[in-house]
Amino acid sequence: MPNDVIFPLEGKRVWVAGHRGMVGSAIVRRLASEGCEVITAGREVLDLKRQDQVQAWMAAEKPDAIFLAAAKVGGILANDSYPADFLYDNLMIEANIIEAAHCNQVSKLVFLGSSCIYPKFAEQPIREDSLLTGTLEPTNEWYAIAKIAGIKLAQAYRKQHGADFISAMPTNLYGQGDNFDLNSSHVMPALIRKAHEAKQAGAETITIWGTGTPRREFLNADDCADACVFLMKTYSDFEHVNVGSGEDVTILELAQLVCEVVGFQGGIVTDTTKPDGTPRKLMSADKLRGMGWAPSIALRDGVVDAYKWFLQANN
Repeated sequence: MPNDVIFPLEGKRVWVAGHRGMVGSAIVRRLASEGCEVITAGREVLDLKRQDQVQAWMAAEKPDAIFLAAAKVGGILANDSYPADFLYDNLMIEANIIEAAHCNQVSKLVFLGSSCIYPKFAEQPIREDSLLTGTLEPTNEWYAIAKIAGIKLAQAYRKQHGADFISAMPTNLYGQGDNFDLNSSHVMPALIRKAHEAKQAGAETITIWGTGTPRREFLNADDCADACVFLMKTYSDFEHVNVGSGEDVTILELAQLVCEVVGFQGGIVTDTTKPDGTPRKLMSADKLRGMGWAPSIALRDGVVDAYKWFLQANN
């Protein structure tokens, strides 16, 4: 049975921090049916890395609830190339928003983390209690450490101040509003763009990083948004909650699916000089399923939608 609603959103002022990002924009779309007033602030209005600006803005706007989806994000290459940016920017964003939320008596906050918080060789599927039980994947440890700090910060404010701050840990996300820049994107949008450009060019093959054997789990951003709204309304506890599909595929299988959807009929070459990253990353979905939530968008359908969005955005 689904959890009872303990925090209805109807009539509330809800700030989606990071509303222009893939997850934030999905949360804004999802909130349209909740009868709440969504408030946002773009970078031209508010620098989330500046504590004084965040405090002043929140004191003026007085949100009742916050989805903290703002973050500096990127794939393996971006994380490995800009470690200081990934650590500093994300620490500042989350610390400023969580502290200001406490100072301004915000009733509820959902902090969004990332599945990279877990140890590189965590037992699969990865349960919530695997956090801090082993070493991180070196290529994105800077981002992971920032996200772990965000979870711990939310927990600390709950413990010390009784703040109703919770954390959700999404798996690899994709969908509308994704970043398709080959130098800074995650694997799904990078594959969509590579397959599309290879099809346009009449290429015989596309090349994927690594061996193609690592297994990854994917969740559509709109499913993630639905889960975050569900948790906002029904969950209030110390431990973070995994948000995933509960299923994984190899990178090679994903590349084959993407090529099929895009209509690229050439071959797929693996570049084994490039890193694989974590061998497998599947999060346990048991906790969230036990509360009564499950995703509704199948991987193939989601890839079809993501490719349509890519074509519209690049016309």
